[in-house]
Amino acid sequence: MPEGPSVRKFQLLTSPFVGQVVAKVGGSSRKINVSDLNALRLQDSQVHGKNLYLAFVAAEGPLGPTAEETALQREAASGASSPVQGGQEHVCAPQTHPQEELQELQHSRSESPDAAEGPGHWLRFHFGLFGSIRANEFSRANKANKRGDWKDPIPRLVLHFESGGFLVFYNCRMHWCSSPRADPASDILSVEFDRSRALDALRAPDPICYTLLDQRYFSGLGNIIKNEVLYLVKIHPLTQGSVLALSDLERLLDCAVQFSSAWLHSKLHGKGLHPQIYQKEQCPLGHAVMRGTFGPSDGFKRLTWWCPQCQPAVL
Repeated sequence: MPEGPSVRKFQLLTSPFVGQVVAKVGGSSRKINVSDLNALRLQDSQVHGKNLYLAFVAAEGPLGPTAEETALQREAASGASSPVQGGQEHVCAPQTHPQEELQELQHSRSESPDAAEGPGHWLRFHFGLFGSIRANEFSRANKANKRGDWKDPIPRLVLHFESGGFLVFYNCRMHWCSSPRADPASDILSVEFDRSRALDALRAPDPICYTLLDQRYFSGLGNIIKNEVLYLVKIHPLTQGSVLALSDLERLLDCAVQFSSAWLHSKLHGKGLHPQIYQKEQCPLGHAVMRGTFGPSDGFKRLTWWCPQCQPAVL
């Protein structure tokens, strides 16, 4: 599923439409009644971890403060928008693993939805594998599907605004909620990210690859970031955090923050990600890469790539 940097990019695609009124809706979603969005005004747009939240109010209602007052919106207003219109993942030449696709789907369905509310509140978007947002364009098929058909992706939601522009949402789950479920202290891309709390979590006697995906401490950090930063700092994914030196944990934390920020910066400038270990058969040094499925016994197992020579196991 899209990770924090991608969802931040999605949010920037929606921000120019804040304050506009929905003139027409469409889409295949059965989770909500899309017609309820007709004639509502998009009041606000916020991102928290891997979730996007859009606030809608009656068109005649007051706008009130929006997320444009945040640093992220100021960055967008100063020209941070990408020359690439689409909001899809740009990971260079990855292959889709059916096992990983199933894991993403199960993980997405497992998240407990926010309390149901009526229209005029916040609509929460959680994106599945290859989920995306397009602004003023539709996604087109770039290859045949498993049946050999060249069919364009079907949008879950399309919002046409009175200005003439439109937003298209693909492969996402939507739920009404009364307010965003937010903890900026856990958001890896937030200026309020609590490094000390994250560092304490990393010191637990658990495999480090489990902890990095714990959204209570690393909201927005996903499987791509996990694999890449563990390779960059040369730590085996199953190493228990409690056996690592504090300096190693601090270096890992720095790398996670820097990698996430750099990925977001690349996305905002239309550049793709070039993984060093994720879905690779060899590491940059030419060593054979191993792949395994790891996760807590009571949680989800995620595909992990590592180089046994660059990331030796800690005995």
